[in-house]
Amino acid sequence: MRITHWILVLFLFFPIVSSTAQQKKYVIHTVAFYNFENLFDTINDPDTFDEEWTPKGLQRWTYDKYEKKLGNLARVLSEIGSAENTDSPTFIGGCEIENRGVLEDLVKQPKLIEKDFGIIHFDSPDKRGIDVALLYQKKKFQPTSYSNIPLYIYKQGSTANESSKASSEEKIDDELQISSKNYRVYTRDQLLVTGFLDGEEINLIVNHWPSRSGGEKKSSPFREAAGALNRKIIDSLQRINPNAKVITLGDFNDGPYNKSVKIGLGAKAKKTEVLPFGIYNPFEEMAKKGLGTIAFRDAWDIFDQIMVSETLLQTDYSSFRYWKAGIYNKSFLIQNSGQYKGYPLRHSTTEIGFSDHFPVYIYLIKEKR
Repeated sequence: MRITHWILVLFLFFPIVSSTAQQKKYVIHTVAFYNFENLFDTINDPDTFDEEWTPKGLQRWTYDKYEKKLGNLARVLSEIGSAENTDSPTFIGGCEIENRGVLEDLVKQPKLIEKDFGIIHFDSPDKRGIDVALLYQKKKFQPTSYSNIPLYIYKQGSTANESSKASSEEKIDDELQISSKNYRVYTRDQLLVTGFLDGEEINLIVNHWPSRSGGEKKSSPFREAAGALNRKIIDSLQRINPNAKVITLGDFNDGPYNKSVKIGLGAKAKKTEVLPFGIYNPFEEMAKKGLGTIAFRDAWDIFDQIMVSETLLQTDYSSFRYWKAGIYNKSFLIQNSGQYKGYPLRHSTTEIGFSDHFPVYIYLIKEKR
């Protein structure tokens, strides 16, 4: 059933409508993104480095723990954006997903099963075996095409001395590629999904850009390359259809102000700065206010973002448009004691939490005629 939402036209909602006192009826959809943080099953995959997340591994990852993790995630996913939309998100982008099987288990959880979520997922070349995916409510969105677009990045091989200082993951790479001067850094693909939302074509790109392993500065070129690839995908969509509506969402492992987002993708902080074919990032203003989705050494940043094309900013609400954005940081998602008090409540040896990230969301609205 299509979910509609009554918006009382007061100054609070300007400039969606005029200031005259009246009521208009809007269709509303929530678009969400969540880093699921190590959503692994308990089975050892011989083709990936997932041994830590097995019953005998470092995390002692049992089936009971896995089931608890699924239940926790389902609770969050069912409630994101509920402040303005009582229905669960129409779209959920996710990352740190081991395989399609864990997603099939997730959408069957009691809090999600009635929503009948479809799954779009590809295995990526990431050495840990973690992927991105899109969940969507089948009754609202009909995908017409989807593809995984690889990011090709390379780094120079280490000398023997440098290798001794490298992380365990970097050492694995060096051992596998020891005969090559430059070797590929295997990271997550970018997932492009196109389909129809209530009869309107929408394009979504789900991202999990390269990590900051080795340091922010050293690894920045990898994320800058990811931003350039994202921009290239958007450009190709806009060449096919100059009016294409594009949403790019994910864990970018950079804040809204970093080069990968500001230059590679070309995202703007203010709607007035967004030119035709440009990209708007509502999370940059949140970052300036000190809000965050992830914390490290008591410093907050917004790695999780949802950005939209200029076509979703126009003021004719006879078609779907961006309304507003938020960070879903309810109290039950927050660590309330100990060294990491105030941080996102993640998994530990004593507690199965949620994630080390807070989820983010935006609303799309359209006037109902």
